[in-house]
Amino acid sequence: MSDIISISRTLRKDGNPFNLNGNSTIAPAHPPRSPVPATPSGTVASVTPSSGRIPTKPTEGPTAAKESNSEKSKKNTKKVVWISVSGILVFIILVLGLLLFVPRCSKREWVNRSSKQHQVGAYGVERQNPREYGAFVQPPNQTEKVPKGAIVRPKGDHQEEARRVRAIPNPQGEQEKDEQRMETIPKLLEHEIDMSSLDVFSMPSPPPPPPPLPVERVIVEPTLFHKEANINPPKKSPVPPTFAKTFTIASLQQYTNSFSQDNLIGLGMLGSVYRAELPDGKILAVKKLDKRVSDQQTDDEFLELINSIDRIRHPNIVELIGYCAEHGQRLLIYEYCSNGSLQDALHSDDEFKTRLSWNARIRIALGAARALEYLHEQFQPSVVHRNFKSANILLDDDVSVRVSDCGLAPLITKGSVSQLSGQLLTAYGYGAPEFESGIYTYQSDIYSFGVVMLELLTGRQSYDRTRPRGEQFLVRWAIPQLHDIDALSKMVDPSLKGNYPAKSLSNFADIISRCVQSEPEFRPAMSEVVLYLINMIRKESQQSESNE
Repeated sequence: MSDIISISRTLRKDGNPFNLNGNSTIAPAHPPRSPVPATPSGTVASVTPSSGRIPTKPTEGPTAAKESNSEKSKKNTKKVVWISVSGILVFIILVLGLLLFVPRCSKREWVNRSSKQHQVGAYGVERQNPREYGAFVQPPNQTEKVPKGAIVRPKGDHQEEARRVRAIPNPQGEQEKDEQRMETIPKLLEHEIDMSSLDVFSMPSPPPPPPPLPVERVIVEPTLFHKEANINPPKKSPVPPTFAKTFTIASLQQYTNSFSQDNLIGLGMLGSVYRAELPDGKILAVKKLDKRVSDQQTDDEFLELINSIDRIRHPNIVELIGYCAEHGQRLLIYEYCSNGSLQDALHSDDEFKTRLSWNARIRIALGAARALEYLHEQFQPSVVHRNFKSANILLDDDVSVRVSDCGLAPLITKGSVSQLSGQLLTAYGYGAPEFESGIYTYQSDIYSFGVVMLELLTGRQSYDRTRPRGEQFLVRWAIPQLHDIDALSKMVDPSLKGNYPAKSLSNFADIISRCVQSEPEFRPAMSEVVLYLINMIRKESQQSESNE
């Protein structure tokens, strides 16, 4: 017994020799043999097994129990974590599914509501849905004529016999019934509609939809029409015929001796003017437009210009005889005035200047005023001359006035010609103050007319660089002296030799001062100027008769 007790103590002290952990010590190679207990019969029994090994029994110490408990707790925590993660994922998937499914449901409800609203007619009658009932609306060639009073039955695989719905106009105040009908539209679509009791005036039958081909034609035909109109504008808006005669370049070269310098009459900002003699002896004036001027217009625009000029008919305006538009050249043929221009009569020919009496000068001013009155107030559409000056006032055999270059303003207003026009009018003193700002109106013509009247009064040029600096521009020099009687008498043309009435001279000066006002709105209309001049002539004739 003492040996067994000692063995148990050594085991407690040194640990289990068969424990695989590192804390226990290795047992010796030859373990001690246990004592042999005595049997009741007095024989000693062998305890060692036949294999020669001692059976081991694992010890159940405190460390093994702790380790098993920790492993179980780890396994439990892992299960809890996986379960929670999988629950969160399932929740997220459900939320995403709801977010995707709810908008589709709301969209379907909105589509159903809108379709129900379109299915209800203007008089509260539900319309058949062609998608649910197949080809309810057929093309015109496949539809059958339904007699009046027949029942229209929708064609479908699941048609059911039910009550008939009659189309009655929807009176005011039955909104609740309409809402109920709107909710029950899917059910009503499966019922029959009795069309026999419809009144013609209560609800007209809706027309069938137009076939696709006519719709395409309606859309395409206007497009083709516009394209054709854009491609061929002259065919849609042809130029009206003109009564002006057409001349050829060859004939005009023959009449002007190939535009020789001997037949040159004058030069202007639009071109040169030549004297042309026809085979019958008639004399014409040929205005050959410069290349820079003719290039500003197309052939059609030039013909429209000819038509507008040809319509201008007045005794005091030069008449257009014909035109020529060949080989890129454009020419205008006018009637010929034998006494030249007023500019030549006042500033070049002293002998002819002496023939211009005071009364003759008033009549020249009256003829020019009547020409502008016709252009501004009588001709339709009204015309602005834009180049009114003494060089464009021509004199006939009896010293009657013919104003030239009427209707040529479209040529002057384009491109470099407009700039040249402004420079010339300003340089020669005919341009109104507003013309420097690019503005030219009827009042600007009136200002230029006042400058011409100053030339008739003083015999001076509108601009004369040979005179002193303060007298070079006629308007600037004359305006301060128009209301001074003594200064006015000194301004009169010396070639008149004092043969003029003082009262008539004062009235003439008053008209000039009104025409050359710096503000356009203060200038008189040409009809007023004509009346003033006519009254002056009447008074002069009455005074001359009384003197005789």
